[in-house]
Amino acid sequence: MAATSPVKDFLVTYLMPEKCYREFFVSFHLHVPCLKFVLNRVVGFWILLDTFLAQLPQLLKILWRGSVDGLSLTSILLQLYAFSCPVVYAVSNNFPLFAWAERLFTLAQTAAIIFLILHYRGDTLRGILLLLGYSGVMFFLGSYAATAVVSVMQASSLAALIASKALQTVTNHHNGHTGQLSSVSVLLSCAGSLGVLFVSLQETESSLASLSHILSACLSCVLLAQVLCCRSSTATAAKKRE
Repeated sequence: MAATSPVKDFLVTYLMPEKCYREFFVSFHLHVPCLKFVLNRVVGFWILLDTFLAQLPQLLKILWRGSVDGLSLTSILLQLYAFSCPVVYAVSNNFPLFAWAERLFTLAQTAAIIFLILHYRGDTLRGILLLLGYSGVMFFLGSYAATAVVSVMQASSLAALIASKALQTVTNHHNGHTGQLSSVSVLLSCAGSLGVLFVSLQETESSLASLSHILSACLSCVLLAQVLCCRSSTATAAKKRE
């Protein structure tokens, strides 16, 4: 009966091959290669979840609260740039759509957050013009940008993401609270950063790239700590605004 159990079907389908299932649950043997395989598969799901959904809770929280207090516009703009680089790189190199389509979902969410920040700060027209300009720049870069420019953009995307996290961290510290920063988005981003770090440490990368991933993961953890530790301060600040 165990051989056809729903649990086994799920594990073998999504997490591990049949051999690893037997090693873990039949022989009760902690098989290191299988453990590594499972960890890589789980990390892959973390990264995919971060790519698809990390921005969505933040967008929904802004819409629900009708406020963008505590959010750094510069930080979100850097995120938009960081998320745009892989898309420009993929389009310029004629990668198939299925290989990067999920990035479009992330870009749409991030662009919407930027518009809402400007809208709730009373600058709706500027938000509209910024989105129109961004769309035009993306089309131009994807269609006509030189290979060298696209390569530099791709190489700088991680640096932009690190700068984005650092700016939001500083903003939180300066404000003494995290405002409307979504704890779910920060948690997903932290899990994704740790997943990328786990994968990168297994690959033969330059020391600079490894250090960059470590720094990105550390900043994600700092943001998560700020969200968890500043809940009371954030609630107090919200009451004062009311």
